[in-house]
Amino acid sequence: MVVTRVPVLQVRPQVEGGRFPVKAVVDEDVVVRARVFGEGSAVVGAAVVLTGPDGAVRSREPMRALGDDAWSATVRATEPGDWTFAIESWHDPIATWKRDAAIKVAARVEVETMLAEGAALLERVGVIDPSVTDTAIPPTDRLVHAIARLEDRELRDDLDATDPHPLQVDRERALAGAWYQLFPRSEGAVENTDGSVTPGTLRTAAERLDAVAAMGFDVVLLPPIHPIGFRGRKGRNSSITALPSDPGSPWAVGSRAGGHDTVHPDLGTLDDLDAFVARAGELGLEVALELALQCSPDHPWVAEHPEWFVTRADGSIAHAEDPPHRFLDVYALSFDEDPAGLYLEVRRVIEHWVEHGIRLFRVDDAHTKPLAFWQQLLADLRHTHPDVLFTAETSPAPAALHGLGVVGFHQVRTDFTRLEQPQDLAAHLVDVSSRTPDVLRPAFWVNTPELLPTFLQTGDPATFRMRAGLAATASPTWGMYAGFELMERDAIAGTERYFGSEVHEVKVRDWTSDVTIAPYVTRLNAIRGAHPALRRLRPTRLVPTDHHRVVAFTKQHDDDLVLVVVDARPWYDDTVEVRLDAASVGLSDDVTWHDEVEQVDVPLGAVPIGPEQPVRVLVPRPTQPTTRSESTA
Repeated sequence: MVVTRVPVLQVRPQVEGGRFPVKAVVDEDVVVRARVFGEGSAVVGAAVVLTGPDGAVRSREPMRALGDDAWSATVRATEPGDWTFAIESWHDPIATWKRDAAIKVAARVEVETMLAEGAALLERVGVIDPSVTDTAIPPTDRLVHAIARLEDRELRDDLDATDPHPLQVDRERALAGAWYQLFPRSEGAVENTDGSVTPGTLRTAAERLDAVAAMGFDVVLLPPIHPIGFRGRKGRNSSITALPSDPGSPWAVGSRAGGHDTVHPDLGTLDDLDAFVARAGELGLEVALELALQCSPDHPWVAEHPEWFVTRADGSIAHAEDPPHRFLDVYALSFDEDPAGLYLEVRRVIEHWVEHGIRLFRVDDAHTKPLAFWQQLLADLRHTHPDVLFTAETSPAPAALHGLGVVGFHQVRTDFTRLEQPQDLAAHLVDVSSRTPDVLRPAFWVNTPELLPTFLQTGDPATFRMRAGLAATASPTWGMYAGFELMERDAIAGTERYFGSEVHEVKVRDWTSDVTIAPYVTRLNAIRGAHPALRRLRPTRLVPTDHHRVVAFTKQHDDDLVLVVVDARPWYDDTVEVRLDAASVGLSDDVTWHDEVEQVDVPLGAVPIGPEQPVRVLVPRPTQPTTRSESTA
């Protein structure tokens, strides 16, 4: 790297030194920062040049000096694709002369020399003005005249630019969306008089989509919908002994009926899936499919491609395991013997589902597959299917999360589901909104089919409302697994797993029950729809409060400012009045704030919060002019 006359250092954002692209979506703010300085006391200038996927310059945004040689500018991309940004830097002779001439003329030092230099600058911009050097005119008048003639003129000496930095711009769903997960075999399931259950199908599950859309969700997530193996099949509550009536785990993919490219016969046919996707589209829903790259012992790949599996010393195929636990219904894939062949097959499977209208995939245990595999697959699919997006269901280990984001995953499910303490939730929000947003887009899920957090097991309605409200406002993408709205909370003793988990059995629910927070969830998603700020990750700022139970933060997009106040421990049977340190984030105490949840006005000096209303989503009323912030939490 050659240092220029006006050096540009510490460029942000960049991922791994610029070797991987920064992530953004269409119309998302990307705040570019750098250290820019010149020689001696010369004034410098800088700008961010944004180049589109076609190679054409789309914008040139002047950078603003923040002090201490720090500069910043905000840019936005207008369409998906592979963009770049570079920083131009230069010495600004006009600004330097204006500053120095004003000082020297006032001090009567080198007056005529400074005015002659001003006249020379005017000549450089094409203006010949002898009056600037006319000694019959008072120097101060000539200075004012020259400065006026140079207004809106620009000279850029020693102009140079950094290398382009890659910027991956995706459609908005890569950042924002409300997801709802359901099991087709449970939707429309009927309990018979003899105690047996007739499972639902894709056709009956399609009837549930109206209710999902009515709650304001954008995406309906399906577990694997493929045939399920018989060997090693688990029974209810993960029992190693399955009854003939036990349907098995959808994640034990594959049987004689087919593998990853097949619909389970009990669920229907490809035509039934097409009808499900079509109905979802009519309701404004996208369909996401869980991609579980693992196989049951009955999967066709086991016989056709044994090289795709780990073989143990005794010649047997190794089961997937998380020592000391072994999953007897699943074989793990191996990418050692025939990585090219396995890659081509996985890509074929994905493209098969893309042809049937699936544009979203959530990948189970993504961290157990090689990063190099994901890097190639995601890059190739981005080229052929740029609207197809992948979210990772993965280990919460920071290195794994970062690695998956670096190689191209559009989203990752974070450890939000398990976080309970207010200080941990606040720290997590800072991490995802200010430390990692250029590489990781978070998905906050309140529950999953295999995770029922301990604090939900009490069944306290305030806690369920709080978790939904916090997830829906703190992250642009949030998710909910079916049954959360019914406050399902039965757990296997001493675990965070559902008792009667839908993973291993068909569940019959009463969606007409009055014991539901579905109206509350509907209100949350409506608020998200009304406020673009809640569908953005940055800028987000924590707001200091005077109560240890409370987490507060602001989100802003253009003039849309939202202040969220959350009682992170609403199981205490009391309502507290919280005072917010509004001035610390530039908010005014004399503005009236309206709670979008309860639809009442709330004073910042004493915000009532507790079990009855654990989440406040506050907006200024009437809306006051705001300035878009370039800082994050």
